[in-house]
Amino acid sequence: MNSAVRTPGAWRHGQEKIDWARRFMPVTETLAGELLRARTLAGLRVGLSLVLEPKTANLALRLAEAGADVSVVCRAVNTRDDVAAALDRAGIAVFARSDASAATEQLLRTEFLARRQQILVDDGARSIRLAHSASADVLDALRGASEETTSGLRPLRAMAGAGRLRFPVVAANDARSKTLFDNDHGTGQSTVLAVADLLGTVLTGKSVVVAGYGYVGRGVARSARALGARITVAEIDPIRALEALHAGYRVAPLVEAAAAADILISATGFAHTVDVEHLSALPDGAAVAVAGGVDQEIALEAAFAAGASTRRTADRIDEIDLPNGRTVLVLDNGGCINCTAGEGNPIEIMDLSFGVQLLAVEYLALEGSGLAAEVHALPASADTRVAHAKLSSAGIRIDNTGEAVR
Repeated sequence: MNSAVRTPGAWRHGQEKIDWARRFMPVTETLAGELLRARTLAGLRVGLSLVLEPKTANLALRLAEAGADVSVVCRAVNTRDDVAAALDRAGIAVFARSDASAATEQLLRTEFLARRQQILVDDGARSIRLAHSASADVLDALRGASEETTSGLRPLRAMAGAGRLRFPVVAANDARSKTLFDNDHGTGQSTVLAVADLLGTVLTGKSVVVAGYGYVGRGVARSARALGARITVAEIDPIRALEALHAGYRVAPLVEAAAAADILISATGFAHTVDVEHLSALPDGAAVAVAGGVDQEIALEAAFAAGASTRRTADRIDEIDLPNGRTVLVLDNGGCINCTAGEGNPIEIMDLSFGVQLLAVEYLALEGSGLAAEVHALPASADTRVAHAKLSSAGIRIDNTGEAVR
């Protein structure tokens, strides 16, 4: 047993969740089976730095079945202890506890990297960045990494541009079979449902403001409108603002839109998107949350420095008393609401994303040693393989133009 697991006895409950998710993950199953038959991953050390829930557990287990030596690390806020216990019982090295302090999280991540993974699969680039300050033997072992978020790729591209990236990184996030479905349909739906569930409200007639109209923002806007909300989009890119307008949404500057919001959802992945001026503009009793996101996307530290105070009033809901006398509701401390307060993206959506990650691992296993220390696109053939696996599992045939799958 791994001492990092908080509740080892909860493994049966975790295993039930994992087994349920597996029923709806044919792409992960199919592509992992191909890796097993090809023995591509035999003996390879693969580390997963992802939200630790049943879908991720299936990715870990399928990688292990394909012959990889798998380890998993996760932030406390995104860890499901029963799932961690089930993975531990299955022989996967787990470095995650839901009750870990910030210092313990850092220690667990350091111990995770000490296993000298050859390939990292990351969400938010935390482990990739920490690996750059790790010992030489950790860096020397790495063939490369895969990053599955827009916000995680930004600092990695900056590091590459400055010549500070030490190993190749595959931009799994940019694969079409990831971004078009995970970011849009997955995060959009799961964010809106998590917000509505936490608030215990219907969205019919509510004024919902969406900050950012990238793939996540458009998914949030569409899902909220489907539940009856009135949508306003705030966007700094004029083309995306025009897209939002043509989708039928009102478009306005964020501080103006916030002044009439019942709910404000940030979907940019940039710190201080919802700054003190936006919090102060919100009506009394309005709620604010983050879809995906980064630390301080809602600028809470700045708000407290300006004189705001906070108190917990319900599960994962804090009331923030602002200096202007208004009170706003912050959901789950501004964390990635669909992962911290919800169960993450739908299983079928994550099945596509994990299919992409499996093929990113395959690509690094086969080609990593010859790749430059830059951010690389995953070959387009990977998207084709993921799409074919999904269509085939659904019994759907399409016209064949003779294009090779691989």
